[in-house]
Amino acid sequence: MYFLSKELYFPPVSEASYEGILAVGGDLSPERLLLAYRNGIFPWFEEDEPILWWSPPHRMVVYPKDYKIAKSLRNILNRKIFEVTYNQNFTEVITYCQTIKRKGQKGTWITDSMYEAYVKLHHLGIVKSIEVWHENKLVGGLYGVDLGKVFCGESMFSLVPNASKVAFVSLIEILKQEDYLLLDCQVHNNHLEKLGAFEISRENYLKILKSSL
Repeated sequence: MYFLSKELYFPPVSEASYEGILAVGGDLSPERLLLAYRNGIFPWFEEDEPILWWSPPHRMVVYPKDYKIAKSLRNILNRKIFEVTYNQNFTEVITYCQTIKRKGQKGTWITDSMYEAYVKLHHLGIVKSIEVWHENKLVGGLYGVDLGKVFCGESMFSLVPNASKVAFVSLIEILKQEDYLLLDCQVHNNHLEKLGAFEISRENYLKILKSSL
């Protein structure tokens, strides 16, 4: 495991541990975060831990151009229960992602330092959000890092059933229209799998990422 100094540098991702931990320390400056994402690396740690940088051996992804919306979810979209906006209320979205209670989780990985770092990236036009509304109330959404042709999803939330699903597929529709190559969902979880995401190898992910940049 590599211990980062103030130097703006990451070791090759091939040096990551079996679980995917590549490095410890450094900072969450916009410059370091951009360098990380452009090389297939992301931060993930809890409040009482040092900054941990990950490049796992497998990545959970969606190819926007190949994505097929499930019939049940298409029916929800067609009923127009929700209104969807793009990058209009980022601060509210990340605040909900940070504070919402999640089943099986004691706390949040979106620490105050992470919150501040991604707000800075949002102001630079790099981090963007999807908002889902019902009766003029924000009820769901997600945010992530936009690398141009690869979108790295970071977190999502839902206050009512299906709101995060609507945010997810609405993002994919936007990415499809803009000819994005990949939606990066980072690591496996059952919710993402049910939404149609799947794992590819780190090597394949990096090939797509490098071609997009």
